[in-house]
Parts: sequence; C-alpha cells; structure tokens
Amino acid sequence: MKDIYILAVESSCDDTSIAIIKNGHDCISLSISSQIDVHSKFGGVVPEIASRMHCENILFVLEDCLSKTNLKIEDMDAIAVTYKPGLMGSLLVGIEFAKTLAFLYDKPLIGVNHLIGHIYANNIEDNLEFPLLALVVSGGHTELSIMEEDYKFKLLGTTLDDAIGESFDKVARVLGFSYPGGPSIENAALKGENTYILPKPVNDQTYNFSYSGLKSQVINIVNSEKMKGNSINVNNLACSFQTVAIDEIVRKVEIALKNTNIKRLVVAGGVSANKYLKNQLEILCNKYDCKLFIPRMIYCTDNAAMIGAAAYPLFLKKDFKDLSLDAESHADLVA
Repeated sequence: MKDIYILAVESSCDDTSIAIIKNGHDCISLSISSQIDVHSKFGGVVPEIASRMHCENILFVLEDCLSKTNLKIEDMDAIAVTYKPGLMGSLLVGIEFAKTLAFLYDKPLIGVNHLIGHIYANNIEDNLEFPLLALVVSGGHTELSIMEEDYKFKLLGTTLDDAIGESFDKVARVLGFSYPGGPSIENAALKGENTYILPKPVNDQTYNFSYSGLKSQVINIVNSEKMKGNSINVNNLACSFQTVAIDEIVRKVEIALKNTNIKRLVVAGGVSANKYLKNQLEILCNKYDCKLFIPRMIYCTDNAAMIGAAAYPLFLKKDFKDLSLDAESHADLVA
C-alpha cells in the first residue's frame, strides 16, 4: 500500500502548528510557534491577539515544517485542519490557510475535531487498541468516554462547569503564579504538602466532573486569609488543590475500569503532561492490569501532529470537506 502523507494545520488557541504525518503514525516533521510569552503578560490568552499572531506566523511555520524534510506540498495526499472546538478567530486563520492550500494544490481537505486529535496523539509512534477508555483533560474539557473503534465514541461523563485545565489556570492566577497555570501549580505542588482541607468535587458514583466549587474554595481561602492579615503557604495550597483535583479524576477512571472491565486507557489533552496525574494513573492501571497510553510531552499540548494522526482514518474513509468548511467554537467527542 502506498504511503499516505498528510499535512496538518492546528491553530485552535494560541499555538500555530503544522506537521507532516505518514500513515497516521509517523511524525515526519512538526513545527510549533508558541505565543505564551505574549499572553503571559495578560494572565491568559487574549483571543484578538492570538488570531492576529496566527496570521503573522502561519506561513513561517509552514516553511519551517517543510524545511525539515525533502517533501513538498505537491507530495501530500491531503490537507487536514482543526475546525472545532476553539477560539473562533484562531480557528478561522488555520481553516482559511488549509483551504487555500487544498485549493491551490488540488488536495482533499479533512476537518478534524481538536478533542479527537488529542486522543489520536497516542497513535503517533504507537497503535491504539480497541475497546478503550479515553480520558480528555485539557483547558476547556474534562471528559471520559468509551472508544469502541476508530471514531466511535460513547460519552460516559463530562464536566458540569469548569474543566480541570481551566481551574488550574484560575487557581494559579489567584495564587500569583504565571500563565500557563498548569506547570506553575505542578511546580509549586512539588515543594508543598497537602495541608489544606478542600471539598471533593462531585463525590459520587457518576462519571461527571466539576471544578467550579473546588476553585472557588481556594479563592475563598486566599481572600479570607488576606483579610485577616495572615500569610498563605502557596506551595501547600497548590499541592492540596492539585491532589484533590487529580484524585477525583483517578477515582472516576477507577469506577469506569470496574464497571466496563476495559483493559486500555488513553489519556489526552494538555493536563496529561502533569506528572502527578501520570503517576496516579500508572498505579491505578497496574492495579487493574490495564494498559496505559500517554503521549510524549510534545504531543500532550496543542500540536498539528495529533491532527494529522486523527485525519488518517478519515482519509481512509474518504471523509473529506469542501471549501465551505467553517469554524465551530464548541464541540464534544463526536466526529
């Protein structure tokens, strides 16, 4: 069978990324332009600035990606792009760029769900085996699903309010840490101890998640102590928050492993880079003789390689989009 090369574009938030993926598994080239330094000045992503910087950077990212290979756009079998979910302005930059390439070079266009892309990051340098449990933990989503085959999902539970990554960012901000909040909380937690008593979110037997109450409790503690003139041990509070937030995820996954008897777990999204989460899931999966899939660090956060990997099954099914493809700001785990 002929090798299939897909050029993928990712611009759903504040990272401009382009990659070339071969046969859905091999990352031939990956280029990422980060905007963290710019947005950190504002404590979070500013949508208008993000879309403007995508416009400025995307052509340079393409040139950088191609320069790492002997391949040209003419050698591609398809152009893939993230079209949902994400920031509308950011998504539109990537979509219009991908549509332009598809039109100019007469290539099929593949639209990819960003969340599904995170799951298929595990298919780079590996092979997903079905059925499996898919845990998506990112800035905007916390979801647990059963994946029975390629692009076939059964949603078990989702977040009722704030997603875990969003709560990390908000807690980091109130503790005085820099953006992005995830790494800041994790680093502080390593220096602290679990000493603060915090509520367990959605402490039930469902698969749903909630982080608004936990986040609010941390904010209340900080504000209350400041009003009393007391100092706060930010490392201990970060450790306490991280422990409760992640332990609830692990507890929900354990319920799913018990109820489904599925022996494979895929973790996806930026929060999958958290070492405490990885360690706790490794312990859990060893307990239930479950195979754990977690991408390498570079594939955990937003990147175009995962979009190319997720586009491959769609290419095989000839599930192509026309040039009317538009952005969608919201989406769940549906193809």
